Amino acid sequence: MSDILGELWDVIIIGGGPAGLTAGLYCARARLRTLLLERGLIGGQATSTDWIENYPGFVEGIAGPDLMLAFHAQAERFGLELKMEEAVELEPEGPYRIIKTGSGVYRGKSVIIASGAHPRLLGIAGETNFYGRGVSYCATCDGAFFQDRVVAVVGGGDAAVEEAIYLTRHVSRVYLVHRRDSLRAAGVIQERAFRNPKITILWNTVMESILGEAQVTAMRVRELKTRQSREIPVDGVFVYVGVDPNTAFVSSILRLNREGYVCTDHNLQTSVPGVFAVGDVRDKDLRQIATAVGDGAMVSTSVERYLASFEQMLDRP
Repeated sequence: MSDILGELWDVIIIGGGPAGLTAGLYCARARLRTLLLERGLIGGQATSTDWIENYPGFVEGIAGPDLMLAFHAQAERFGLELKMEEAVELEPEGPYRIIKTGSGVYRGKSVIIASGAHPRLLGIAGETNFYGRGVSYCATCDGAFFQDRVVAVVGGGDAAVEEAIYLTRHVSRVYLVHRRDSLRAAGVIQERAFRNPKITILWNTVMESILGEAQVTAMRVRELKTRQSREIPVDGVFVYVGVDPNTAFVSSILRLNREGYVCTDHNLQTSVPGVFAVGDVRDKDLRQIATAVGDGAMVSTSVERYLASFEQMLDRP
């Protein structure tokens, strides 16, 4: 099989978000032959974030797409190679690690999993039926389509509240639907939401279904304390209730935790030697751009150490 695979990479990175791009920058700068595979937008979820103000070095903040474009350009400057392909399978073959995509097969001495996470679904009636027709998971991507209309945002964390604030640039009103009586977002973000006259918070409330015909026209919500349900006219629903890791393609080969995140040791190595994991896909407490960048920087040292032992192993009789 190895003869068919052709060229050999020192490291193959799966995922082009902040962690993957940082790992690519460090590995390429270390003169490792580095390939990055990305199935969608370079920058991952950070690209769909309107404004990032907690990443060090940008006093007034920076647009998510701009920050990720800079990450990408800097990594490519040092020789990172990029292919827009989706990894569908990871398979060890002797000392090598084989990555299969929809259109090719790649052979690496090591692999870094940086595949990130995807938005979690509410799992209610109408959600999948109206996806792209009023239901969205990216306010930055789709907010402009709802100019002067009424929308709902579901969630109470940083992402939900920040995107509710962002939507007020376009819409006439935002209903923020939150199942608890207090938000989980950072204090400064909450303060901005409370001051914004376009945001109405529905406390202790869950969304039961999304209604409409060709497009979303209303949502049915239930107040948890009174158990009463009602319909509220809305033109769009934006969902921010958490994320799930993109680990389906490695679930049969790597050790995952109960939630499906990849387990790693202190060197960011997974249960398979030569395979590492960084960023939001990894089992850890805090998932932020800053921590993703930290993972990406740290893993390059672990990969270099592994590759040194890899070459010694190949030299043995």
